[in-house]
Amino acid sequence: MLSVAEATDKIVSAFAPIGAEMVSVDRAFGRVLAEPLTARLTQPPADVSAMDGYAVRAADVATLPARLKVTLKIAAGQAPEGKIGPGEAARIFTGAVVPAGADTIIIQENTDADGDFVTVREGDRKPGQHIRKAGFDFKTGDVGLPAGRYLSARDIALAAAMNRPWLSVSRRPRVALLSTGDELVNPGDPVGPAQIIGSNGIGLSAFVAACGAEPLNLGIARDNMADLDRALDAAEGCDALVTLGGASVGDHDLVQKALTARGMDLAFWKVAMRPGKPLMFGRMGPLNVLGLPGNPVSAIVTATLFLKPAIERMLGLAAKARPNPVVALGRDLRANDQRQDYLRAHLGVDADGRTTATPFDKQDSAMLSLIASADCLIIRPPHAPAAKAGDPVEVLMLGGGCLSI
Repeated sequence: MLSVAEATDKIVSAFAPIGAEMVSVDRAFGRVLAEPLTARLTQPPADVSAMDGYAVRAADVATLPARLKVTLKIAAGQAPEGKIGPGEAARIFTGAVVPAGADTIIIQENTDADGDFVTVREGDRKPGQHIRKAGFDFKTGDVGLPAGRYLSARDIALAAAMNRPWLSVSRRPRVALLSTGDELVNPGDPVGPAQIIGSNGIGLSAFVAACGAEPLNLGIARDNMADLDRALDAAEGCDALVTLGGASVGDHDLVQKALTARGMDLAFWKVAMRPGKPLMFGRMGPLNVLGLPGNPVSAIVTATLFLKPAIERMLGLAAKARPNPVVALGRDLRANDQRQDYLRAHLGVDADGRTTATPFDKQDSAMLSLIASADCLIIRPPHAPAAKAGDPVEVLMLGGGCLSI
C-alpha cells in the first residue's frame, strides 16, 4: 500500500492548470486570481482631508487661540474653487481635496465657528496633520495582489477601488461526482428497509464548490454495469471524475471493473490510512479518476487530503508547505498500527491555557454526526507509540466551508 504522502504526490502531479477566463469584478468572489492585480489609478488622486474640520496654514495656528476668516467650503467630490492665504481657512469635510496653500487640518471639535470666522482653540496643528497624501493607498501601476490566491471580499473591494471592472481568474475545474450502490436513495425519496440516504454526492458537491471548482453531481448509479456505463458517459468533458463507493473488491463493487473496461489505467487502489484505505486513482483517456470510499466520513477525509490539492493544482495555485498546528492531546491514546490515522476530535483549552484536541470515543467511518461536529483531525503516523494526555499531536483543521472575508 502507498503512504498518504506517496498517494498525494501521485494524484496531484497527474493534474495541471486548466487556463483562465475574464469575469466581472462583482462575480469574482471566491475565484483564483490568474494575473497580478495592478492599479489603474492613484488613490487618493490628490491630497484629501481625513477629518471634518478646517484646512489652514500651520503657520497661522502656531499660537493659540487663532482667529481665521473662512473663505472656502469644500465637500468630498468637489474641486476647491480657490486657495488659502495668510489668515484664512477652508471649511472642509472628510475626503475633500485640500486646497492649495493649506498644509494641515484642524478637526472641528477644536474650533468655534462664528459666521465667516473660526477660532482654533486647541489640538494638533503640525504640517500634514489629518491629510492623506495623493497615492497614500496606492499609485497607478502598483501591484495590489499577486496571482494565485482565492479572492476574498476584501480583495474584491481592493480590485474595485483600483478601477479593475474585469479580472483574469482561473477557470473553474468541472468535477463530476458519481455515487454508486443499490442501497442509496436521494433525500426525500422513499427509503426501503435496507436503504440509506445517499449523502456523499450532495456533501462533496458542496466541498468541490467550496474549493473553487464547479461540481457536476451525476447522481446514483446502481450496482450493474449498464447503469454505471450510462452514468460514466455523462462525465465526458469534465476535468476530473470522482466516484464514491464501489471501488473495493466485493462482489457488488463494480466501479473499478467498469472503469477498466472503458480503458482506465489504474495507478493504485489502496492507501495506508484510516479512514480511507480503499482509495483508487487512475486515468481514463484525458480524464483523471479519483475513487473515494463510500463510507461518508472516509469520503470527506480523503476528499480533504487528496481532492482538495488536486483542485488547487487545476486552479493554478502553487503548492505550499502548510505545517499543521501542533496542540496538546486531550486524552490518552494507544499505540498505532501500520496505517496513518485521522481521528475526529474537538478542540478545547486546558487548565494551563493550552489548546487541546480530544478524539471522540467512537471513530466509525459511517458516523456523519461526528465529522460534522469535529473541529479537526488528529494525525497519528504509522506505528506511533502510545500517547498520554498533554503530549503534542499534529492536527488537520476542518474549516467551516465558507471563504473568509
